Amino acid sequence: MRIALDAMGTDRHPDIEVQGAVQALRELPGEFEVVLVGDRERIAACLEGVTDYPRDRLSVVHATQRIEQGDPPAAAVRRKLDSSIAVGLRLQREGQAAAFVSAGSTGAVMAASLFTLNPLPGVARPPVATILPTASDPVVLLDSGANVDCKPVHLLQFAQLGSIYARAVLCRPEPRVGLLNIGEEPEKGDELAVAAHNLLAASSLRFVGNIEGRDILTGCADVVVTDGFVGNVLLKFYESASDIITGLFRRELDRAGIKLDLKEVLRPLDYAEYGGAPLLGVDGISIICHGGSPPRAIRNAIQLAVRSVQSDVVGQMKRELLASQNGNRGEVVGVERLAEGA
Repeated sequence: MRIALDAMGTDRHPDIEVQGAVQALRELPGEFEVVLVGDRERIAACLEGVTDYPRDRLSVVHATQRIEQGDPPAAAVRRKLDSSIAVGLRLQREGQAAAFVSAGSTGAVMAASLFTLNPLPGVARPPVATILPTASDPVVLLDSGANVDCKPVHLLQFAQLGSIYARAVLCRPEPRVGLLNIGEEPEKGDELAVAAHNLLAASSLRFVGNIEGRDILTGCADVVVTDGFVGNVLLKFYESASDIITGLFRRELDRAGIKLDLKEVLRPLDYAEYGGAPLLGVDGISIICHGGSPPRAIRNAIQLAVRSVQSDVVGQMKRELLASQNGNRGEVVGVERLAEGA
């Protein structure tokens, strides 16, 4: 198994990616390999003096270009054909890698993934799935930013893809799906929320109804569905709240003279623990990391990529989407009728 890693993505590339790759090869079980994609000379300079890792499982594929954070995503993907993002995704499309991981421009990774890997048959809007910590098990939030404007049928498909992902990768046998809304009653919310509730209630998914923002932290659902605008606002709030809570704890403990390893106590709130967010619904595995990711986040994103390959999550999505389109026409027709009214 070869995991292609964009070595030019993070704010401190390629040093962070090299450290993350080495950590993954040292610490994670399994016979996977890591392919660093980027400037060969700069990567080699970062590897100088690093000796305690399996050299035969780390290779480099040269890419002459880098997509910058400020580049218009679609235009950059078309113009920079030898960027580390484009080259890494082509490795996967051509069968030379099983998955792709990048902490580069989110928009560029999404655009290049759609262009290079293509959406799965029947998938209209591939969403980004982000893992959020809760008081119990983490939940899958989607969409967390790929699709700002959505139709009810898109939210239904997000729920389908999220359920398959939660079952295959997070080992949730019967994922509970909640629709993020401003109230629990079916008639609450705007037209999108009301129509999406009708579609989800009519589906075969384990739909637990509307959930409010405060309910997410209780772990009342395994999959939380919303449009990309609300999802991204919620994601950014989560990230900032984690930093603020950590800072408050440190300040009060310092005042009290208490020595405590806050890193361990607050580890579940750290986005680095979850590595990255997969773009679901494309014909491949594309995992998007934070631009400020530390090496541990890259390591964990590689681990997530390995788990995704091992669980054959893309194959499961293909089979279940095909079954929903062909094998259960009665249910699908009923959902489509509801969608027409939405």
